[in-house]
Amino acid sequence: MITASTQSGQMRTHHLCRLATVGRCLAVFLCAVVFLLARADGAEADGIAFFESKVRPLFVEHCLECHGEKKQKGGLRLDSKAGWQKGGDSGPAISPGKPDASRLLKAVRYEDEDLQMPPKKKLSDTEIAVLELWVKRGAIDPRDGATGETNPKGVDFAAARQHWAFQPVTNPVPPLVKEQRWPRSTIDRFLLAKLEANGLRPASDADRHTWLRRVSLDLTGLPPTPEEISAFVDDSSPDADERVVDRLLASRSFGERWARHWLDLVGYADQLGTANDVFAEHSWRFRDYVIAAFNADKPFDRFIREQIAGDLLPADTPEHRAAQLTATGFLVLGHLDVVEADKAKLRMDVVDQQIEKVGKVLLGMTLNCTRCHDHKFDPIRLGDYYGLAGIFGSTESVYVTGQGVWSSVLTVELPETPLQKEAREQRAREHAGKLAATKADHAAVTKRNEAVAALLKTPPATDDGKTNQAALEKELGSLQARLRELGTQIEHMEFFAPKPPRAFAVHEATQPADVRINIRANPRALGDLVPRGFVQIATLKTAPTIPGEQSGRLQLVDWLTNGDNPLTARVLVNRIWQKLFGEGLVRSVDYFGLRGETPSHPELLDHLATRFVSEGWSQKRLIRELVLSHTYHLSSVADPHATKLDPDNRLMARMNRVRLDAESLRDALLAAGGDLLPSDGGPSLPLEFAQNVGGLSPKNVNPPSFSLRKFRPEQSRIRTVYLPVVRSSAQQGPADILNFFDFAQPAQFTGQRPTTAVPTQALFLLNSPLLNEQSGKLADVLLASPVGNDRDRLAALWLRALNRPITAAEARAAAEFLAVRDTAEPAKDSDARTAWTRLCHALLISNEFLFRF
Repeated sequence: MITASTQSGQMRTHHLCRLATVGRCLAVFLCAVVFLLARADGAEADGIAFFESKVRPLFVEHCLECHGEKKQKGGLRLDSKAGWQKGGDSGPAISPGKPDASRLLKAVRYEDEDLQMPPKKKLSDTEIAVLELWVKRGAIDPRDGATGETNPKGVDFAAARQHWAFQPVTNPVPPLVKEQRWPRSTIDRFLLAKLEANGLRPASDADRHTWLRRVSLDLTGLPPTPEEISAFVDDSSPDADERVVDRLLASRSFGERWARHWLDLVGYADQLGTANDVFAEHSWRFRDYVIAAFNADKPFDRFIREQIAGDLLPADTPEHRAAQLTATGFLVLGHLDVVEADKAKLRMDVVDQQIEKVGKVLLGMTLNCTRCHDHKFDPIRLGDYYGLAGIFGSTESVYVTGQGVWSSVLTVELPETPLQKEAREQRAREHAGKLAATKADHAAVTKRNEAVAALLKTPPATDDGKTNQAALEKELGSLQARLRELGTQIEHMEFFAPKPPRAFAVHEATQPADVRINIRANPRALGDLVPRGFVQIATLKTAPTIPGEQSGRLQLVDWLTNGDNPLTARVLVNRIWQKLFGEGLVRSVDYFGLRGETPSHPELLDHLATRFVSEGWSQKRLIRELVLSHTYHLSSVADPHATKLDPDNRLMARMNRVRLDAESLRDALLAAGGDLLPSDGGPSLPLEFAQNVGGLSPKNVNPPSFSLRKFRPEQSRIRTVYLPVVRSSAQQGPADILNFFDFAQPAQFTGQRPTTAVPTQALFLLNSPLLNEQSGKLADVLLASPVGNDRDRLAALWLRALNRPITAAEARAAAEFLAVRDTAEPAKDSDARTAWTRLCHALLISNEFLFRF
């Protein structure tokens, strides 16, 4: 509620408005804290997976020889959690959550000449970064006792096969319910039956404005416009909801929203790795492929097939072939250490990343935890890992540059249609003309530079000569600056001359082969040869046979999308459910293993998975049914009785409240101010500006790099999914909001983002140029409206910002606020704009705007 005293003057009004704003931010903070605590278990599961896949192998390779069971230099053991907690002669080695205070980090950074570990050779920057991230996250270490074993007795495979996720998917009959009139679909029957069994009733329905805002944000990432709200409210037909959903699913905005979910899982960015700031020039093609695939409702089994083996599939047209090649960027668009000196290790690290991605994204399993040993929790053996490693090891993904110093992701040339080729060749001719003109300019400046330099070699004999020499020296400085500028332009124009399109992709190795176990993840310490194959615990029937001359990627997709695979369909429908309802039926959305969450509604999960496969893997069809269910229409208002019995709302007696993610928040702000521009995609990185790029000279042994100093003007107004994503630093320019609101770390594969609550978020909402600018633009839209009175403008503001009608109490309070001014000064137009801007700002950072209810 906004309050103000008409006797306190404009300054007091300003402070009250700010206090109201701070109150709203505090409410957001407290709400997020509660949510964050509920997510702690999921964070621990992720931390354990990170330790097992990244940290433990590093300790084994570099530390345990001197700080293990047989030897403890300085009294320190690192082969167990208890070891580093106790520490050595100088005390605990690690301070969880405090990398800079941890002696282990000081040692590996070589900050102290007397404390440098390992002593023979410093760890790579990437390895140090792994330890820093591990400690920063709390140094989660699942190893037990002095032995350092996570599970000393090992996994009981026979018992593990009884785990729900490894059982065949069934299609349960929808249960009977008492309230026969309540369900609108079979989904509702499963949910209502469980509520009734627990003595609970569903909440009342959300009002129509709330549901419209909810479904618009969930499906497109954008709030409804005033025109869309009016059309829906005026539509009293029984299929009004269906028409809204069909319109949203058919919009381009749907793909832009749901592609971002998939890009989180891929670890997408416009940068290769984190070292040297190497730009990923072609990443945007994969992003645009994903957006197009979601909008076309590409069957999910086909979607998976193209991303794992698109280069091996037949194609009818050049466009189809180009899309399939681009799709395989799924396997290589992740964190790549381009300056890794050990190229054999680099190749196996890439394979490990591909195994981790396929395991986590499609199977909900941490397969990468078995790179060094059998899985400590789950029934996955070392042989399962290296069976998959043979498949990806038989796939070319990276190459070493001619200088042999750095590496890059493999790129392939994409086929073009005749029209595309003709357009590119025309651009190339125009570019060549501009390049020739720039070179001619460079030659002319060079000639004048040489002439001036020659004149300056003759000492002046008179005062006039001295004056002339000073002018020549000044000119020479300008000429040399111009030569540097033109030289940079020429290098830039030659490097970025129009060429045939390329994409990050993969292709079959010349000689596919099985791989040997890498003992302790060392590619030079080889064990037994393992035939290419699949994860045995998820193979319920005969697995596809991999021909010797093929990598096995086609057969891998067959295995993943076979109706007998117990994991793939369950994982995918659970991901979709989580994006619409705030939490998954399995809340550990990225982990279906033995230590993951059990399904709240296992029969419903199997019912959805079965239908998803039998109805052609159509994501839009599944989403349509979910958002038209009665459950999706429920209010998010908590009932005290239900909260007491089911505090986490696992039984879905109401809708979960969800804070807008960073992209939806920015896009909604732009939409509210009427400032959002449509986009057809294309390159995100503004590499056309020479000041953004360095290291382009052919003589340079280091990879070309980028630093975002200048953006295209329209980038401040387009949807966030089209903005550059960097790995090595905070997001920059128009995308800076991503740094504050839990954007997915692109070095990881993220199925569900955390929701944090930190003071910087409130400060950003209060002070960022984005909020101030959009508040002003929204005020300008309202003041420019032909409507002649503030009452109607307030009604319009509430519709644009909160997507609902204003209440009488809110109208009175807002009118009081707008009426307060310094009566000692005459009224000015700027006074009105300032008041409206502050009011708009308060609404745009209120809970109703920041949350989807």
